[in-house]
Formats: sequence, C-alpha cells, structure tokens
Amino acid sequence: MVGMTKHLTILTGGSRGMGLAMGQQLLAQGHHVLSIARKTSAELAASASKLEQLLQWEQDLSQSAAAAQRLATWLGSLKSSDWASITLINNAGVIPQIAPLSQVPAADMINAMRVGLEAPMALTGAFLGATEGWSIPRKVLNISSGLGRRAMASQASYCTAKAGMDQFSSCVALEEAAKPSGARIVSLAPGVIDTDMQVQLRSAATGNFPDVERFAGLHANGQLTSAGDAAARVLAWLERPDFGDQVVADVRQA
Repeated sequence: MVGMTKHLTILTGGSRGMGLAMGQQLLAQGHHVLSIARKTSAELAASASKLEQLLQWEQDLSQSAAAAQRLATWLGSLKSSDWASITLINNAGVIPQIAPLSQVPAADMINAMRVGLEAPMALTGAFLGATEGWSIPRKVLNISSGLGRRAMASQASYCTAKAGMDQFSSCVALEEAAKPSGARIVSLAPGVIDTDMQVQLRSAATGNFPDVERFAGLHANGQLTSAGDAAARVLAWLERPDFGDQVVADVRQA
C-alpha cells in the first residue's frame, strides 16, 4: 500500500532554533510535517521537496484551547490508513523576563506557563483523542529541560513549566499503557544548545540572574551543542526501539 510509507510529524516551535533544525531534518528524511509556530518560516519551507510535504500554521500557542481545537479538527479530517506513523513533538517554549518572580509581570509569567506547559498538555490531549482508534504507531515527544529537574533562581516559570511537562508525561504514559494500542510518550531533555535562549541567559544582568557566569562559561568553553546536532540526537531518540520505556529521559544518557 503506497500510503503506508508516509510518516506524519506535528511539530511546535518549528520556525527557529532546534525546532527549525528538527523540521528541516524530518523533511530531509521524507516525513510530512505540520509546523505550528507564531510565524511561518521561509527556511523551513525551502527544505520541503514538494509542496504537500509541509503545512505551516501561524498559531499563538498561548491560546492553547484554540490551538488544540484546530489540531483535533484537522486530525479528524485524516485517514489513519494513509500513514505509517504519526508523532507529536511539543518543542515550543519561552523564557520570560530573567528576574526573581517578585519582579516578573504576571502576564509574562502566565504567557510562559501557557506556551510551555498548558499548550503541550492541550495539544497532547487533542492528538491522543483524535487518533485514539488509530492502530499505527503513535508517539508524543515532549522537549523538556534539565531545568525541569534542577531549580534555578530567576527562572521559576521556565523550570516549573518543564517540571510540569515531565510529570504530565508520566501521568499520560500510565493512561496510554492501559490501552490496547496506546501511544508512547517521552519527556526528553535535549542538553545545552546554542540557541537564542542561551543568548538571553548569558546576557542577563548578574544582579537578576546568579547563574549568568555559568551560562557565559558554557558558551566561552565551547560546551554548547549546535541546534542541528541537538536536533539529530533528539530525532535519533525518537527512533529508538525502546522509545517510551523510560518516560522522563535525557539525551546525554546512554
């Protein structure tokens, strides 16, 4: 059956950084990609070998209910028999103002939590609900962070969103394990990557961010992984035969 060779990946935050690199590599591998980001990416579009291989949605992920409804409706229009596998990668996240929580505007904190935790939960729920009856392999890959597992001053929103991502992944994994053909889910820390987020962290005022020197040192000592290399490592994890056996994972583990 010709259709059964097609793999579909839904990716958030695919317009820049590691998300863009993942999207480009998936397209190069022949996957069909739905990219959900604040803006469409000409760079990502240039990586698609044919028009129907890539669909880009401009979507504000802080409006998570609307994003989830849009995804559920779209998935409901697809036929599972057209696909060999379907995967959701929740990659999008934001760092609000780098400062103690007492100095962060509530709106900034709320936006970070909505994009970093609420949207992944809503999209995962929509994805799993819409594909419940599909017998093909279904995977959810949540891009977490070591900061979800280690507290850091002036990063309360980001750390909390990633810690929540780990925990909700663990809960959903239990739910899916109880189903006959449940999805596999992993919350994966991708290591320290050379992206705009790192620029923000090492450029912060020392008074607001006690760890600024550590992040500056990672850059100065060449300890940051390129977005392309990090994307390749993450996508390789997705292809592991034991994907989902360990729900909360780190690419730096064997």
